[in-house]
Amino acid sequence: MSQPANKIKRIAIATGGGDAPGLNAVIRAATLAALNRGWEVYGIRDGFNGLLMPEQFVEGGLVPLTRDTVRGITHLGGTIIGTTNRGNPLRYPVKGLDGVVQEVDRTDELIRAFLLHGIDALISVGGDGSMEIANALAQKGLWVVGVPKTIDNDLDGTVITFGFDTARCFSTECLDRLHSTAASHRRVIVVEVMGRYAGWIALESGIAGSVDVILIPEIPYDLNKVAQKIKERDEMGRNFSVVLVAEGAKPLGGDVTVSSREVGRAERLGGVGEKVCAELQEMTGKETRLVVLGHLLRGGSPTSFDRLIALRFGAAAVRALSEGRRGVMVALNPPTVNYVPLEDATRRMKSVPLDCDVMLTARDLGICFGD
Repeated sequence: MSQPANKIKRIAIATGGGDAPGLNAVIRAATLAALNRGWEVYGIRDGFNGLLMPEQFVEGGLVPLTRDTVRGITHLGGTIIGTTNRGNPLRYPVKGLDGVVQEVDRTDELIRAFLLHGIDALISVGGDGSMEIANALAQKGLWVVGVPKTIDNDLDGTVITFGFDTARCFSTECLDRLHSTAASHRRVIVVEVMGRYAGWIALESGIAGSVDVILIPEIPYDLNKVAQKIKERDEMGRNFSVVLVAEGAKPLGGDVTVSSREVGRAERLGGVGEKVCAELQEMTGKETRLVVLGHLLRGGSPTSFDRLIALRFGAAAVRALSEGRRGVMVALNPPTVNYVPLEDATRRMKSVPLDCDVMLTARDLGICFGD
């Protein structure tokens, strides 16, 4: 996979991990940019399963991407080539003859599949897991350029990932709606949002949505402090409260709440909102209700911001290939899109800095973090 960039004839695009608004915009931009250079473009079905398990797909594991294929998809949510968070080739779940599922490294097999299909380079679109896979494939000689995607905004090396703004905006809209019902019934409403181990969605939508309490993974919480905040609001005549909880939030001295663990995929977080809701009702004596936004944050049309970033990322990924770059991830470094080594992008998670301006703003507004 060491051909000069001007020898590229065929590339593939893969979208992996959870879906996010803007994936189709990346596919469209990368496809058109590649076609304009005279390259053939193929989409890999469901992450890398299209190459690792092609027999599962009636239409084939590789799908030709043409101008007709990508026409009118910029505004669509999801991904037209499918995705999965169960097909990590570094730790692929395989059931043995004894029925026991074990994790197997299938990256060598995957690279052979690229060679078999004459694919010269890969554009891998995904979050931290997908970038880890892309880096491993690059280390084994595959020509790879990564595109950062996650609603969690937790990928290092880029100021923002596409999908985050749409999730943030939708969460804010939901919080606006919940304020009126909380006030009408004088209730406490607990809202749980996604974000895994980073609190970006909760923090930024919580501030924009004027919530009273934000619980994020970066700050272990003490529910006594939260109950005290609710009591203080009651004493001021503000007889309702909105508590926003990130799915990765954890109590002081405790751990994250996991809904399930399966071989071959990351642990699924969820359930912390239910715990917080039940405990706050008991501690405050106030009627408390829970709303879990969950996968609603992933779906729907991307915002104009996410569309533009996704289109810029997709085009930049093709430019990177045409310039002969490999083993890099495109990244937003305002006002430009540049390139960072995949190894650097996957070295650490981008969590919320506790001294950042957004956190300081929340503190100045009187928002409680349970600390």
